[in-house]
Amino acid sequence: MRFYPGCTDCLISRVEYESRLCIDDPAHVAEIVGACRDLLRRIATVPLPAPVIASQVHRLAYRLIGDDDPYRSLKKENYTVALAVCRVVRDNLVTFRDLVLASVIANTLDYGSMAHSVTENFVEFFGDEFAAGLTVDDTDAMKPLTSRVVYLADNCGEIVFDSLFVDHLKKSGSHVTFAVRGAPILNDATLEDALALGLDRRVDLLTPTTEGVAELGLNRDLIPAVLADALDRATLVIAKGMANYESLSEDRDLPAVAYLMSVKCGPIGADVGIPVGSRVALLRD
Repeated sequence: MRFYPGCTDCLISRVEYESRLCIDDPAHVAEIVGACRDLLRRIATVPLPAPVIASQVHRLAYRLIGDDDPYRSLKKENYTVALAVCRVVRDNLVTFRDLVLASVIANTLDYGSMAHSVTENFVEFFGDEFAAGLTVDDTDAMKPLTSRVVYLADNCGEIVFDSLFVDHLKKSGSHVTFAVRGAPILNDATLEDALALGLDRRVDLLTPTTEGVAELGLNRDLIPAVLADALDRATLVIAKGMANYESLSEDRDLPAVAYLMSVKCGPIGADVGIPVGSRVALLRD
């Protein structure tokens, strides 16, 4: 999926948000925002997937901020909130569909977007969203394809619920490769976050999506050999979140892909054909 002109303000708002997480000087923040806006003007029309363009902008912002993980405090908060909610609801998550829905709801733990804000009461929000169910529900078609799964994770709070889904897949006989970011970017999960949950012991292969490069989504030009091999052998790719959707939605050299996400912006909603706020478990083969 290409970068939409309407995505500019949202991306720049994230740059300003992450700058303010670390810097208390409005003039310095304005300088960083201006430099990132200039870079975006130069590269926005390059025919690359939107996450590749956004990643370049965020990497510049991080260099100018002087911090390689501006979201570290929020990530800890995400993780703590997700664990607390998980303890409350996990006994009610029994079926394949339950676990898919829970992981989709957890995808809303995403900060800095103009079009989306994180709820302050995630326990109540989770209950309401779980009762509402999936807006797009292809779970029945996904389930028979899970013999070899590549699971592309998204944010660090979300992987608490992803780990429950992975446990269910493993108990059902699936071979699971679990992929997280190769370096911190936004509040996405990294190897450190996955190891804290013991995912190295719960899946067949835990791997980064890049070798030390901060990159959103899945840039297949940067993936390590073990992940490329896992994709070649997979019967299903589970792609969490909008950046993974943007990365893969035009890629025809893949097995079936299950997109699990909360739709948080208009361009994604328009591309899928559903309203913002939808809870999506969409299978594309």
